[in-house]
Amino acid sequence: MTRLAAPIAEQIWDMKYRLRSADGTPLDGSVEDTWRRIARDLASVEADPASWEDRFYAALEDFRFLPAGRIISGAGTGRSVTLFNCFVMGTIPDSMEGIFQALKEAALTMQQGGGIGYDFSTIRPRGAEVKGVAADASGPLSFMDVWDAMCRTIMSAGSRRGAMMATMRCDHPDIEAFIAAKQDAARLRMFNLSVLVTDDFMAALKADGDWPLVFGGQVHRTVRARALWDRIMRATYDYAEPGVIFIDRINAMNNLGYAETIAATNPCGEQPLPPYGACLLGSVNLARLVNDPFGPEAALDEDALDDLVATAVRMMDNVVDASRFPLPQQAAEARAKRRIGLGVTGLADALMMVGLRYGAPEAAEATRRWMKRIARAAYLTSAGLARDKGAFPLFDAEAFLASGFMQKMDEDVRAAIRTHGIRNALLTSVAPTGTISLYAGNVSSGIEPVFAHAYTRKVLQKDGTRTEEEVVDYAVALWRERMGDAPFPDWFVDAQTLDPLDHVAMQAAAQEWVDSSISKTINCPEDISFEAFKDVYLAAWDQGCKGCTTYRPNEVTGSVLSVAPAPAPESQLPAVYLDQPMSRPVALEGATYKLKFPGSEHAIYITLNDIEEDGRRRPFEVFINSKNMEHYAWTVALTRMISAVFRRGGDVSFVVEELKAVFDPRGGAWMEGRYVPSILAAIGGVIERHMVAIGFMAAEGAGLKSDPTAEMREVGEPPRGPSCPACGTPGMRMVEGCLTCPSCGHSKCG
Repeated sequence: MTRLAAPIAEQIWDMKYRLRSADGTPLDGSVEDTWRRIARDLASVEADPASWEDRFYAALEDFRFLPAGRIISGAGTGRSVTLFNCFVMGTIPDSMEGIFQALKEAALTMQQGGGIGYDFSTIRPRGAEVKGVAADASGPLSFMDVWDAMCRTIMSAGSRRGAMMATMRCDHPDIEAFIAAKQDAARLRMFNLSVLVTDDFMAALKADGDWPLVFGGQVHRTVRARALWDRIMRATYDYAEPGVIFIDRINAMNNLGYAETIAATNPCGEQPLPPYGACLLGSVNLARLVNDPFGPEAALDEDALDDLVATAVRMMDNVVDASRFPLPQQAAEARAKRRIGLGVTGLADALMMVGLRYGAPEAAEATRRWMKRIARAAYLTSAGLARDKGAFPLFDAEAFLASGFMQKMDEDVRAAIRTHGIRNALLTSVAPTGTISLYAGNVSSGIEPVFAHAYTRKVLQKDGTRTEEEVVDYAVALWRERMGDAPFPDWFVDAQTLDPLDHVAMQAAAQEWVDSSISKTINCPEDISFEAFKDVYLAAWDQGCKGCTTYRPNEVTGSVLSVAPAPAPESQLPAVYLDQPMSRPVALEGATYKLKFPGSEHAIYITLNDIEEDGRRRPFEVFINSKNMEHYAWTVALTRMISAVFRRGGDVSFVVEELKAVFDPRGGAWMEGRYVPSILAAIGGVIERHMVAIGFMAAEGAGLKSDPTAEMREVGEPPRGPSCPACGTPGMRMVEGCLTCPSCGHSKCG
């Protein structure tokens, strides 16, 4: 039996990917059983399933090929689930009926846990005439608020969270409001936002020209291109959003440009997709393919890479037939084009093993060579599949080979496609791989640099105890194993030491041979100047990237995970210290508050107990009681969930923010001259007052913020920091476009 590389890998497999019966009994006895389950299911559509099952199993073995989490957890379970991660939904019609039909489709997709992307550019701008009803349009942002509320509702119903991406063209009349939307910390929290930047806009920017804002062929007004660009840059400099998508470049390089127009991406941006398009993801683990790591003959085994890619492409192609879909339009789109997104993980580790510094010209060149090798093997395999199983239904040889990406492909690959066709319209993408990278032994994620060489966390054991474990990067662990306490070479860099332009160079090198796109975050230092920050985006454009996402820690976005020197000199590793659940003492001090909400027959009693930690009181648990049995189930659930968050430690003040942002569709109530949007918001006010009373939070605004009936956060008030909404641990960090918790693995992108 394979021993998972670290306790954290064991825990992730057990919690996220291990098949269990309805009563929780494990059905996968080992990770080998999980691999066998996946291999058997994906081979079931083959003419000779037994033969392919063994080959698929061999690809999965030793974590060499890592299908996306949906495939690992869903394949072979017999459950009615989709194996696709994310979707771009249908084009939103500019009509009330069409808008709410699109909302319904989004809700059905998110109910199955799928992330979704939407282009809101198709909705007329705020103030435009609505013919026949003598009214003005409310604009796309008002409908984005409706989508946001829908996503919150789906989450509150207990389903797996799905993230959303909203895009808007840079020439839409409401683009300035779109750019500024998330500067209100209480608005559009379920969305990632990206601006669709066109080639014409970039030309106007470089010429310092005017830029018309247009809808329906009518110019609403004209702005300076540079002023609009500076608005985008200032917003993302201060708030980390919106991102930038170079949409014309995406469409020009699209193999399917003759059959579709792309205007949106999945939530993390690695899959630009047409209406009803779905992203099917998997990653080749480069860290497992290096021969003689750190030795004189260290090199990536490119022949083994070819073989692994060939098997992975066949497996992913079979997923198209094995999967279910939330909507019939999604199934039809996937089967008409059979696009897949095969990417990589462990790139930074592989570079370290062969002695290359991430971001250096030699590392960028190696990345370019490896990604071309993957693309070549993938396209040749897909041409072979077309010979045996048929090309994708919308294949047009002349139009396909005329695309921007195919024009740079080697002639023998083009000849194979010309002769046999091709099974999959697009084949490569680089997706976020945070959780599956941990599951594979903490290899570096996607094409990101190593974030930290090591950190410590407490891991829940099967007997209920917790042990403190060091979570070490895969390449660093291998160095320790082979080199002992020898000093790290100078190419052992991490995200803390890299220049932002090093990130851009690596993204551009990978993008050259990725037919879809890449999810990557360019980490910028807090003290980077605004002008230097803007240069990052211009460099991404000039070097051929299809988009750009940055993260700069500041007082608004919060600091990224902190890294401190490890106390043990022999380890030579930075360590990240994370707060974890605390044990309950026998007795605790606390207070009980009575809350009488208008319209409710009985009062609610809220008891908050505290614990002293490092000389400071902090909330430890909460109990909510009422004689009203209508409230029983949700008060018990709330009690358990909030107490679980409190026991994680860290900055748990976000609990107050979340509760006070809840509104009741039946209406709230006026209490002591203030409108409270729901009984949950009132409970949030009580918890806030208690936190202020014990000194855990500071009262702001002359005490108004400590009032249990205080209003929701004011427009423009900044968030209190990136604490994880799942476990409460501070230190959420941006990884490949997704705000991710390094402690529990929770991701904004699902």
